Order: sequence, then structure tokens, then C-alpha cells
Amino acid sequence: MLRFWRATINSWNGLGFAIRSEQAVREEVVALLLSVPAAWLIGATVMRRVELVAAVVLVLVVELLNTAIEKLADRLTMDHDPQIGRVKDMGSAAVGVALVMAGLFWLFALAERMGVI
Repeated sequence: MLRFWRATINSWNGLGFAIRSEQAVREEVVALLLSVPAAWLIGATVMRRVELVAAVVLVLVVELLNTAIEKLADRLTMDHDPQIGRVKDMGSAAVGVALVMAGLFWLFALAERMGVI
């Protein structure tokens, strides 16, 4: 039980640091908070609502991992390194893919709610 408690504290500390230090994380936390009532309005079923919120959570998860990669890379060196630049670009691409996926989920749910599909 102590291990679980410590892991929880570490997770909250990491999330708090990411929120304080990264604008993108703050924006995605706001998007997550807004997605709950929006999913209730747009989702046609309970499962669709859960899927919509989960898609936004996935974007936040990928952003947190990207932030961790960037912080670690910056800790290694602040000099321009092409390989580190490519690693950072791949993390950014992962966030972009997650955003596109979440956007498509929301568009599909909206079309479903409007009776288009």
C-alpha cells in the first residue's frame, strides 16, 4: 500500500510540474475539463461519451510523454544536436497524431449526433 501511495504522489508531482512548466499541457487539461460536458451533449450513448473523453485523455498522456522526452533531451544538452532534434520532432509528431485521432473521434460523434451518419 505504501508503494501505491508513493507512486500516486510521484504522479501528482509530475502532473503538477508539467502543468506549471508547459503551456501545451495546460491547454490540454482545459480541453479535458471542457470535454466532459461537451461529450455529454455530443455523445449519443454513454460509451460514445466515454470514448470522446478518453480520446482527449490520450492526447494529454502523449503530451506528458513528449514533455518528458523534451525535458530529458534538454537536460542532456542545450546545444543543437540533430539526433536530439529528430527525437523531439518524433515526440511532437506523436502529439500531432493523437490530436488528429481525437479530432476525428469528435467529428464522427458530432456527425452521428446530427444524423449525418
